[in-house]
Amino acid sequence: MPKRHLITCALPYANGPIHIGHIAGCFLPSDIHHRYLKMKGLDVLFVCGTDEHGVPITLNAKKENKSPQQVVNENHAIIAKSLSKFGIQFDRFSRTTNQLHHETAQDFFKTLHENNVFKKITSEQFYDQEAKQFLADRYIIGTCPNCSYENAYGDQCEQCGRTSNPKELLNPKSVLTGNKPVLKETTNWYLPLDSIQEEFLDDWVNNQKDRWKSNVYGQCKSWLNDGLKPRAMTRDLDWGVNVPIQNANNKVMYVWFDAPIGYITATKEVAGDQWTKWWKDSETEITHFLGKDNIVFHTIIFPAMLHAHGGFNLPTNVPANEFLNLEGNKISTSRNHAIWLHEYLKEFPDKTDELRYVINSILPETKDADFTWKDYQAKVNNELVAILGNFVNRVIILTHKYFNGKIPDGNLDSLPDFSAKITAALDQFNQRQGLEAFMEIARYGNKYLQDTAPWKLIKDDDNQQNVADCILTCLHVVHQIGLFGQIFLPDTSHKILKNLNLKSYEDKIAIGHNIGESKLLFEKVEDDVIERQIIKLNQKTPINTFSQEQNNQPLKPMIQYDDFVKLDIRVATITAAEKVKKTDRLLHITLDIGTETREVVSGIAEHFAPEDIIGKQVTYLANLAPRTLKGIESNGMILMAENVDGSLRFVSPDEQTKPGSIIS
Repeated sequence: MPKRHLITCALPYANGPIHIGHIAGCFLPSDIHHRYLKMKGLDVLFVCGTDEHGVPITLNAKKENKSPQQVVNENHAIIAKSLSKFGIQFDRFSRTTNQLHHETAQDFFKTLHENNVFKKITSEQFYDQEAKQFLADRYIIGTCPNCSYENAYGDQCEQCGRTSNPKELLNPKSVLTGNKPVLKETTNWYLPLDSIQEEFLDDWVNNQKDRWKSNVYGQCKSWLNDGLKPRAMTRDLDWGVNVPIQNANNKVMYVWFDAPIGYITATKEVAGDQWTKWWKDSETEITHFLGKDNIVFHTIIFPAMLHAHGGFNLPTNVPANEFLNLEGNKISTSRNHAIWLHEYLKEFPDKTDELRYVINSILPETKDADFTWKDYQAKVNNELVAILGNFVNRVIILTHKYFNGKIPDGNLDSLPDFSAKITAALDQFNQRQGLEAFMEIARYGNKYLQDTAPWKLIKDDDNQQNVADCILTCLHVVHQIGLFGQIFLPDTSHKILKNLNLKSYEDKIAIGHNIGESKLLFEKVEDDVIERQIIKLNQKTPINTFSQEQNNQPLKPMIQYDDFVKLDIRVATITAAEKVKKTDRLLHITLDIGTETREVVSGIAEHFAPEDIIGKQVTYLANLAPRTLKGIESNGMILMAENVDGSLRFVSPDEQTKPGSIIS
């Protein structure tokens, strides 16, 4: 058993509040693990903080007419307050704009530079001539070469999820001016991931196969099998950690270089001169909690950085979770399809454990999960209220009724080892299973109480001792619920402590001890409460982020009539449609264009069900060169209109029109 445990939670990005997807991805799992290790009496440090650099923050600042520092100050305050109210118990919640972080990141960078780790490479990058600056990946949008989504970012398409580089985009444009960028030479410092892979990463990752979750190990192997390439660790920006070497004016560190160093900074802030025992002592285990979109940074790039630096411990485990969806659809911050934590805490005061319980019960540990308000209501009412809360309440009431609120002098019936299943699950990061084992305590107590039925025994004077035995045993079960509730339901655990009139769970159930009065642990969630939340979710307007500004983007440059007549645009009728296997966004569509049938692959599956669009007339670009997507040749393109809320609409004729009719 290691001497100490360092737990990190992925730094939330400070360009907005956090939502339940963030909670399910890393905050709740890391907090549960932290509470579990603390309950075992281990030496644990739990750190996090806000990630406050990067392009999206500068874009938001520009739109809101604020400085980037103002934007991150506001969002850091919202995030920190929300997490604290939700009961996430960090030892330190830091910020990457802190001076100590800049110094720590710069020292780290200088060490790599002095060790000749970086490769200095001059390459052509996109440049906005009007804005007079180089464009980072998120400053560029264009048409995705994979799914034809027209507002894909330079680093990733939000429609199909494909990662890319800006040069692969079709019709790229600058988000600053709307102009087409030009290529211009610039020099940056690259981390040679290809050579680090050969020297270190391949063997190191292979050795984690039996320790890491299969989804984490599998994603790592996929990256390694494709072969890593050198990756730029500097950017041509003015917001970030300045690169501390010569000839690097107007350069800042790549946000994913400085962000994980934030864990080291947070440790320094809380541990002072003792920080090295958490990062450089072989008797410390490091566990990174994060969502699946951050796996590559914590299992490949950050370990490569630590290895190249030398002297640092590498992560022992990276128990990343998959994604949490909301009411059947992907959570989208730009479309405001989310349950924001700070809003929940305001609208559901004193109900943090209810949300913790529901999210814990559906944690996306091995595959994506779905949160629905109806499921929230059912789990609170049928499990927390009817099983756990009901049992505790009945035991407290019966103790007062039969023994004047004093713990009776009885014989404790043998109880199962409740800790065994919980420990076995949590040691393997199976926190959903751990919660199920925890609820088995309450289920056991309910069954025991119902089977023993002290309200029947009390009628016979000869059974008074049996009544005492039953109530004493039930009080011990309540104590166990409260004890392990410290891990899963901390507020509830504290309430049970008050019900038992104990100062801590180290106190025993002593004969003659006066317990507290009964207070309900949970309230039933009524239908009207849930309906209001569903209506609110459906009526939410998009958040004013850049991706929603695309509807107001500048007009494209003028073209000549000869350019327009090259486009063969026709009316087509959809005759068949089906989802492309192993994708969430692609539909395989068959079109009648009058003279023949055509097949296209379109990234609209999140907006339309296949069966709902058959017979629909659409506008079709017939002479677009074919491309192969997921093994299917796509001929041409269906033209779509995007509303301000991000929803898509077909561009269709007002009246039924003969397939193949030319649009001119």
